Amino acid sequence: MAQYTGVPVSPGRVVGTIRTMAPPVAEPAADATLPEGADAAAEAERIPAAAAAVQAALTRLAERASGDGKAILEATAQMAADPSLTTTAKGLVLSAGKSAERAVWEAGDQVATMLEGLGGYMAERATDVRDVRARIVAELRGEQAPGIPDVDEPFVLTAIDLAPADTATLDPERVLALVTSDGGPQSHTAILARQLGLPAIVAAKSIHEFADGTEVFVDAGYGTVTDEVTEEHHRFAAAWSELQKNPLTYEGGGGVLADGHTVQLLANIGGAKDAEKAVAAHADGVGLFRTEFLFLDREDEPTVEEQTAAYREVFTLFPGKKVVVRTIDAGADKPLPFLTDAEEPNPALGVRAYRTSWEKRSVLTNQLDAIAAAGADTEATPWVMAPMISTVEDTEDFAALCAERGLSPAGIMVETPSAAITADRQLAACDFASIGTNDLTQYTMAADRMLGSLAHLNNPWQPAVLALVEATCTGAATAGGKPVGVCGEAAGDPGLAVVLVGLGVTSLSMTPRSLPAVAKVLSTVTLEQAQELARAAVSARTAEEGRDAIRAGLPVLGELGL
Repeated sequence: MAQYTGVPVSPGRVVGTIRTMAPPVAEPAADATLPEGADAAAEAERIPAAAAAVQAALTRLAERASGDGKAILEATAQMAADPSLTTTAKGLVLSAGKSAERAVWEAGDQVATMLEGLGGYMAERATDVRDVRARIVAELRGEQAPGIPDVDEPFVLTAIDLAPADTATLDPERVLALVTSDGGPQSHTAILARQLGLPAIVAAKSIHEFADGTEVFVDAGYGTVTDEVTEEHHRFAAAWSELQKNPLTYEGGGGVLADGHTVQLLANIGGAKDAEKAVAAHADGVGLFRTEFLFLDREDEPTVEEQTAAYREVFTLFPGKKVVVRTIDAGADKPLPFLTDAEEPNPALGVRAYRTSWEKRSVLTNQLDAIAAAGADTEATPWVMAPMISTVEDTEDFAALCAERGLSPAGIMVETPSAAITADRQLAACDFASIGTNDLTQYTMAADRMLGSLAHLNNPWQPAVLALVEATCTGAATAGGKPVGVCGEAAGDPGLAVVLVGLGVTSLSMTPRSLPAVAKVLSTVTLEQAQELARAAVSARTAEEGRDAIRAGLPVLGELGL
C-alpha cells in the first residue's frame, strides 16, 4: 500500500486507473550531429515527414474538441504545417551537419525568437512554435508525443504539470481526476480544473511512484491518492458519480443558512462570455469583474469608448444587481507595455495594480470614466474597487476619484496584510472591502503563489490567513458594519465558505460552477455553528489540522463526495 498527499484544488472522489502524461521532450544535445555514414539529404527529408505526422495527429485531436480548445488545436496544427520551421531545420542538417532532432530544436528557437521580437499577437505564437518543435522531435525519436494520453477508457491523469496547449484536450468525460507533481493552487492547471469541476490535486511530489496502469482512489477534497482501494472507497466514488449525473442546482437568492441567515453568492467573471455563464447559473450578481481582458496583449491603452462598450455589455446582463468591478490589476504576472516596468526585479511586490496610478494617473481615471458611463446607460449597480491597497492614503485617494465621478459604492481589495490589520481605518474611508485570498495568502506567507514548491504555504486554510480575514471583518464592523466579500478561490471551497461566513464575510464570489455546492453546504449549518467552526479553523495548529477539523464537523461534504 502507498498513499501520497498533495494540495487539493478541486474536490471529488474517484476510483480509476492511472495514465501518466509523457514528460516534456528532452532537448537534444547541443553537439548532436548526423550519425556516421548517414545520408544528409535523407536525414533532412525525415523532418517534413515528421511535421506532417504531427499535423495529422493534431488535426485528429481538433476534430474531437470544441470551442476554444478546437481553435487552439487547429492553430497548432497549422503551425506544424508552416514550412518556415521545417525549411530552416533542413538547412541546418544540410549545411551544418546537425542531427534532424537538433536541427528542429534550433530552428524552433530561431522562429520563436523572431516571433517574440515582433511582439503582440505574433509573440503569443512563439509558445505554439516550441510546442510543435517538441512534438516533431518526439516523432523523430519514436517517443510518445507531449499531451494527454489517447486511450479509450476513462482514467486518472498524472503529470508533472499541464501546458496551456494540453488543457485544450482535457475532456472531463475521459479524465476522471487530475494529479500533478508540480504546480500550485493558483496555477492555470488548478484554475482550469475548478472551471471544469474536475477533481484535482497539485504538488503531489511522489505521485509518479505509482506505475502507469495502477488502480487508485483519489480523494481531491483531502488531497490524497492511495493504491489500496477498498469497498468504502468504491462507495465514496459512486456517491460522487451520482452527484455528477444529478448535479446540485442553485436558483439564486443567496446562500441561506439553516437559521435563515443569508449570504450573497456571486460570480467571478472576466468578460461578457463569463457573464452569460454567471446569469445561467443564477448568480446573485458579480463579485469580481476582472477588467484586464481589455488591456492585455495590447501595445497601447484602450480608449474610453472601447472600455465603455465592453463594460456596458456586461452590466446589461445584470439589471438590478450589483457588479463589483476591479480596476486594472496590471503588473506581476500581467505586465502591460504602456503601464508597467518590465525591468522590475520583483514585480509581485512592485508598482502594480492601483500603484500604477501614482505615475500614470490617466489610465485609472479613464477606466473610472468608462465604468461611470456604462453604469449610467444600464440598470446594473456597479461597485468599484481598487486592487493592491496598502495604506489608508491609498484608499482615500481612490475613494475621492470615484466620488468625483459619482461612482458609489467605492471599495478596496484586501490583499496585503497591512490592509487587513488596519481594516477599521481603511473601511472608514470607503464603502466596502473584498478579500482577494489568492494574493492575501501569497503575501501573508511570503510565498510566490505560482511556485509548486511552495504550494503547501499557498493554502488559504493557513491559520494566519484566516486570522487576517477575521481582522478585516472585525475592522469592518468597527467602521459601521461595512460589507466584506471574498472573491478569491477560497470562496468556492464549500468547507472554507462556511468558515468565511463564520468569520463575518457577507458575500462570496466564485466560478459559477461552484455555486450549487457552496449553497448546499451552507444550508446545513446555522450562523452559530459556522462561527464555532471558524474559531476552530483560526485557532488550529496547522492548515491541515484546521481543514480536517472543519471537514469532520461538516459530514455533508463526505456525503456529497466533496
